[in-house]
Amino acid sequence: MPVVVGVLSTPEGTRALDAAVTEAARRATSLVLVPGRADEPVDPALATAQAAGVEARLAPASDESEFAARLVDAAERTGADVVVIGLRRRSPVGKLILGAGAQRILLDAPCPVLAVKPAP
Repeated sequence: MPVVVGVLSTPEGTRALDAAVTEAARRATSLVLVPGRADEPVDPALATAQAAGVEARLAPASDESEFAARLVDAAERTGADVVVIGLRRRSPVGKLILGAGAQRILLDAPCPVLAVKPAP
């Protein structure tokens, strides 16, 4: 069963991709990429996976417009082992609440969720 990860051109997205590639290699499974936006370039993510010897493919198209819903949908459709998400650094007050998208993924995903933060 694959590892699902969102593709975003942000520090959080890059960290999530790196963690997902590592996790897929560790589990000897494939990687399913879910673009964060319609115009999000996925070729760098595919190249990162290929360089690590991990098979990667794009998630099947989804009717969902929210990124979190598309990640959950991809996990359900592919029978994912794990979903990998990147979290933003937050202020002390911001740490009291989790982003709405991350919260939705954590609550709705049909499998474990690995949350990573960008490197310091």
